[in-house]
Amino acid sequence: MQPLIDNARTFGQRPEEFARLAEGQSPEVLFITCADSRVVPALITGAQPGQLFELRTAGNIVPPYGSGTPTGEAATIEYAVEVLGVQHIVVCGHSHCGAVGAVVRGDDLDAVPAVRDWLAHAAEEPACADPADPTVAEAVQHHVLTQLLRLRSYPCVDKRLASGGLTLHGWYYEVHTGAVREHRADTDAFEAL
Repeated sequence: MQPLIDNARTFGQRPEEFARLAEGQSPEVLFITCADSRVVPALITGAQPGQLFELRTAGNIVPPYGSGTPTGEAATIEYAVEVLGVQHIVVCGHSHCGAVGAVVRGDDLDAVPAVRDWLAHAAEEPACADPADPTVAEAVQHHVLTQLLRLRSYPCVDKRLASGGLTLHGWYYEVHTGAVREHRADTDAFEAL
């Protein structure tokens, strides 16, 4: 913890670098990814402060729209699309995902009921030919596509997609190599960016 504290103490000692951030934000991208500490959107993309609007959830899950109870995820998506006017939404899953792995393996999550109930939003069990594969790559990629479909159920997303003002992207990040792949509709495969 101490190195993090030390950096935080010196971080604000360059006010000229941050003054423009007080004027507001206008990110082009909503980046939805897992809360996993190994997945760092700004590091992966090289984004500077103000370039990415981030939504991080366990397992990069986009909950179903209109559950009757407002969610922070729905509010973040709606704000990004309607207020900030993002032009792109990236859903980025990652290798070695504990959330997707737990769903694929059917782990007993009774000791963590909030996690268990949240993972129920993962939709159907992601397909995986080899549940013992620690990367759970196949399942994560399937899961990313499911979350992209789920995004389309959000009225604000559907409206902006129909007008051509929004593009959805499915990414898969390998934590063990740093490689990033994007889903290509023409080949229905995740390929190198």
